Amino acid sequence: MSRPRWRTTFARRVHRVRESVPAIAQIVVAATAAFAFAHFVLGHPVPLLAATVTVSSLGLVRDARPWRVAETVLGMLVGILIAEVVLLIAGAGWWQIALAMTVTLIVARFLSPQPGFALAAVVQSLIALVLVSGAPFLRLVDGAVGGVAALIVTALIPRTLRRTELRDADELFDAFDAAVSTIVRALRKGDRARADRGLERARSLQTYVDAWSGSLESGREVARISPFLRRQRAELQRHERVREALDLATRNLRVVARRAAYLCADGQARPVPAGLLAELARGAGLVRDGLDDISLEPVARETIAAITRRLDPSVLLPDGGVGELNLVAALRPLAVDLLVAAGMPTAEARALLPRI
Repeated sequence: MSRPRWRTTFARRVHRVRESVPAIAQIVVAATAAFAFAHFVLGHPVPLLAATVTVSSLGLVRDARPWRVAETVLGMLVGILIAEVVLLIAGAGWWQIALAMTVTLIVARFLSPQPGFALAAVVQSLIALVLVSGAPFLRLVDGAVGGVAALIVTALIPRTLRRTELRDADELFDAFDAAVSTIVRALRKGDRARADRGLERARSLQTYVDAWSGSLESGREVARISPFLRRQRAELQRHERVREALDLATRNLRVVARRAAYLCADGQARPVPAGLLAELARGAGLVRDGLDDISLEPVARETIAAITRRLDPSVLLPDGGVGELNLVAALRPLAVDLLVAAGMPTAEARALLPRI
């Protein structure tokens, strides 16, 4: 019996809050610290921009790479600087607001192709123009304080946790396994419709690769500057090697899927390539287990290596047709990619393939 809808909705919302806890902690600590520093140390009466720059640069998105935070901070400081110059030369008023916003958007679009850069700049420019108080360029100092606070907190309170990156890896491996399983079932039954579904699933894998790439890159960049993530640098580097190899594996799987769909058009079962592909899928599962425990990588390598040594189309299918032989041949680069993902050098992995 399925859970009531309200429970599912409530659980989803609780999960969303739990996932946002690191980002919330970053924003609260950084904004409070920036405001307090500008107010109590620098003596600024209302350092609103110190807090708003911090909040806007960090945001609630899980990807808070240092360079992206710095880029957003730069955009906002550009907007504040232009507003300060306009105030100094032309004063405050409705047409000065229009002038400052126009110049800010033009300059921001010139400096960066990212729309968010321009929007961040013009919002802070508008705030600086509306909140006219204090000495010239006081708001620019507040913005700089907020930007520095955001960068410091990015290092001291890391947002991208290990479980986030591993979850993205899990989703990729699950999607990879689902695509392979569909293709295997299609080959075993000669089912063209199922083979087409397998091809569609294989083509959709790039989305999962990109998601893992983003979280992994974010984790690696934060680990470079965070003293608390220093121990994870080597592990994240190893995960990057697995991700690169699996990216290639997904591309080769699409080749396999296309050839399988072509073969299944005649409705004939192909148990040999189906069995080989299923074995490679099991090897990929061991590669996934090795992400959590590096001691499992040798098991994954041995399992995939045993399959790789057998991938001689003419030996496996002495009476096979050209299409079936080509399908088995397409499994060879896929096996090499999985061996590399399991930690074997590329040249060594290719050397395991039988000559054809």
